[in-house]
Amino acid sequence: MNVCIIGDGLTSLTLAKNLVNKKINVHIYQQKKENNLNPSRTIGITKNNLEFFKKEIQKFSNKDIWAIKKIEVFSEKLKSNKILNFENNSKDLFYMVKNDNFYKLLYKSLLKSKFFKKIITKKDDYHERLIKEKKYDLIVNCDSNNLLAKKFFSKKIDKDYYNLAYTTILEHEKLQNNVAIQVFTKFGPIAFLPISKKETSVVCSLENKNKKYNDEEILNLIKNNNPKYKIKKNLKLNKFKLKSSNLRNYYHENILAFGDLLHKIHPLAGQGFNMNIRDIKILSKIIQNKIDLGLQLDSKILEEFEKKSKHLNFVFSSGIDLVYEFFHFKKNYKNKHLDKILTLLGQNKNLNNMLIKIADRGLNI
Repeated sequence: MNVCIIGDGLTSLTLAKNLVNKKINVHIYQQKKENNLNPSRTIGITKNNLEFFKKEIQKFSNKDIWAIKKIEVFSEKLKSNKILNFENNSKDLFYMVKNDNFYKLLYKSLLKSKFFKKIITKKDDYHERLIKEKKYDLIVNCDSNNLLAKKFFSKKIDKDYYNLAYTTILEHEKLQNNVAIQVFTKFGPIAFLPISKKETSVVCSLENKNKKYNDEEILNLIKNNNPKYKIKKNLKLNKFKLKSSNLRNYYHENILAFGDLLHKIHPLAGQGFNMNIRDIKILSKIIQNKIDLGLQLDSKILEEFEKKSKHLNFVFSSGIDLVYEFFHFKKNYKNKHLDKILTLLGQNKNLNNMLIKIADRGLNI
């Protein structure tokens, strides 16, 4: 089987590595020589997904990841209003990793495989040539802005949060740093995500419909809601727009939409990349079953993938949106009873365990 993947992001490389491990020929197409990696972007990986990653995609040292053992959620007044608390008997809940470290690890490993090839093209019409030449059994499009996306994957359920996400990494004095903290302020949620004893990633999501923020205002907001860190310095702020989307159709003929083209969600729960890994799990299992049975690897794989993943992705992303809307409502309509209800819910061990399991493994319906 010959597979073409369009786009060279983290999801593209993860999928490529999974396929070459099955001795499937993979070519990645991109229109620029190097991926401009953002040093302040990080990702969270659930425990279940990390196990799959190590087994089916790429082994790596534990020094490349940072374990999170507890999640604390606060309202406006940080010290007195802890409204949710997630932990699992001091076991790891999820792991943090720097995007650029993960990317370099995957790319370096792919270059060693005879089943992998990276193709850099300057021609804008290469998408059409890929279809006409019929060199590939499967074309996976991970680019939401190219011609294939606009031509075959324009029907989607979109939502604009009118938010901008600001990311940076704080460098601070050394401490035991294994607790992730989410603060819901009147301006929007701020997540403090440890990545080492001396570094913590910050994601700050703010509405930008009626007010524009400058970098100084963002950094002051982070510092004013800083839970415990003695900050030495921070990396340059980066920002991106926040939107959610779910495609109505997952494939066209032998072209499969994937990654951010397939679905986007709000980053408040850190589940975007985890959804992509779960998609890779499903696709990988379908392909492996075909290989084991000696069946032809053709476009029927795409039909089966859509049937098995579409409803899961829609329900899961709708759940994330519901969480966002709840806290958005709570922010605009302050009510102390809502905090009390949330606190009581957070103290329910059965509910706590169920939410941890869903966040870790996704849905199974």
